[in-house]
Amino acid sequence: MENTRLKIAVQKSGRLAERSLDLLSKCGITLERSKDQLLCRAQNFPLDVLLVRDDDIPAFVATDVCQLGIVGENVLFETQEFEAQENSENGNFSKLETLVKFGFGQCRLSLAVPNEINYEGLQFFNGKTIATSYKGLLAQYLQSQNINAKIVTMRGAVEIAPKTHLADAICDLVSTGNTLTSNGLKEVETILNSQAVLIKNLNMPDNLNSICVRLVTRMNAVLKARNSRYIVLHAPINALDKIKAVLPGSKAPTIIPLKGCNEQVAVHAVSEEEVFWNTMEDLKDKGASSILVLPIEKMMD
Repeated sequence: MENTRLKIAVQKSGRLAERSLDLLSKCGITLERSKDQLLCRAQNFPLDVLLVRDDDIPAFVATDVCQLGIVGENVLFETQEFEAQENSENGNFSKLETLVKFGFGQCRLSLAVPNEINYEGLQFFNGKTIATSYKGLLAQYLQSQNINAKIVTMRGAVEIAPKTHLADAICDLVSTGNTLTSNGLKEVETILNSQAVLIKNLNMPDNLNSICVRLVTRMNAVLKARNSRYIVLHAPINALDKIKAVLPGSKAPTIIPLKGCNEQVAVHAVSEEEVFWNTMEDLKDKGASSILVLPIEKMMD
């Protein structure tokens, strides 16, 4: 009955691994790992999770080993760009579709140069050598900017290339920028902003597609609840309009009469935005009291 179970590829270790498995857990999916730790089988949902290298996830999905994958856009776009430049006859990666953007695993693919360089613009890279693990994306970017530079491909420790005189600059992922700083480099151009996404094989069978729809619905419910808050407060009736205007991202708050109190009502609202201290102070200044701001675990339209 394996053809009735959806398969999803997830990074086995690294910056997306824990967040991906946590997302599935919040979707109510209980996973049990195999002895080799490479397969997780859901006990309460028709889903199997394969734990693999992030660079392999697009290939697993494109070749239908898995029907879904959670991967960084940087990996997905690099794979697709490399295939396009190689003029592959198979065209496997053109079968991939992005279903959900998760908002976590955010980073950027950037060009960086040594601190002592007086960088004045992209023309600096003409005739220079750039080290990177993202040859496809870098080549496409340089071509679009009419920059003629030599690309040296590295599979790790790209940031040491200028120190070892292997390259004049680098193109690498940047999250906090600490790695660049510690290696005497500065970020000068951003090529791509990336985040974790859910990708799908467009040739997914109908019976698995129905399971996929259920999973995506749960994921969207978790993501929508992530930044939403449930707000409860008491408000004087004569200040209700002013208070409603302050409620962040709230469309239609519920107004409930308070028993034995004709001059006040209870207001219940869902805010799709973060609720900051100054917002609560503003609500209080408008006459609100007993203000509660609660997290929301799941939220489905």
